[in-house]
Amino acid sequence: MTDDDIARALAAMGPRLRAARERRGASLTDVSRATGISLSTLSRIENGRRKPNLELLLLLAKQYGVSLDKLAGTVSATAGKPPSPSPQRPEDKAVLPLTRYVGGLHAHKHVLPATGKQPLRPRQVSHEGYEWLCVLSGRLWLALGDHDLVLTAGEVAEFDTRTPHGVADASPGGPVEYLIMFGPQGERLRLRVHPTADCDNLVGEELRGRRR
Repeated sequence: MTDDDIARALAAMGPRLRAARERRGASLTDVSRATGISLSTLSRIENGRRKPNLELLLLLAKQYGVSLDKLAGTVSATAGKPPSPSPQRPEDKAVLPLTRYVGGLHAHKHVLPATGKQPLRPRQVSHEGYEWLCVLSGRLWLALGDHDLVLTAGEVAEFDTRTPHGVADASPGGPVEYLIMFGPQGERLRLRVHPTADCDNLVGEELRGRRR
C-alpha cells in the first residue's frame, strides 16, 4: 500500500466500524461490555479522533464478524464469491472517504444499494457530533427522532447526531447516493454567501476588511 492508500484506509476506518456495529444492531455500550474497550475509546475511533491499533481492530473485527481487509477496504465485500444477479444486501453499503486526515471535519460519500423490497424503518443510533447530509441521486429515507423524511436529489439535511437517526434506501428498485460531512466535536458548516446576497458587495467588503 502507498502512503495515500494508508491515509484513505485510516480515514474510512471510523465510518466502516460504525457501519459494522450498526449492522449487528449493537450500541457502543454493548460493544464496550463485550470487548472491554472503553466507551470513550470506541466513540473516538468511530468519530475519527483516534487511530485504532492492531489489537483494537482485531477485537472489533471479531466482535462484528468481519475481516481486517474488509474494515480497511482493501478487498471487496464479495471477493472470492461467484457473481450473483441478486440485489445487494443493505449491509453492502459502500463508504468512500473524501478526507484523509484523522480528527476534524470529515466528508464521505455513501452508496446504499437497491434492496428489491420495501424497506423497514431505519435503525436509529445517536452519538456526539454534528452532521450535514446531501442526496446526490435516488431517494433517501431519513428517520430523525420521531420524524420521517424522504429526501431526493439536491435536498439537504443537517442535525445534531445526539438525536437518534438512521437512513435507508427509500426506492427499493434503485440505489441512493449521498454525501455526509461530519464534525465529531459538533462543528457546523457556516454559510458565508446566501443565494440572494449581492456577491460583488460581499467580496468588496471582504477585501476592505483585509486591508485594514
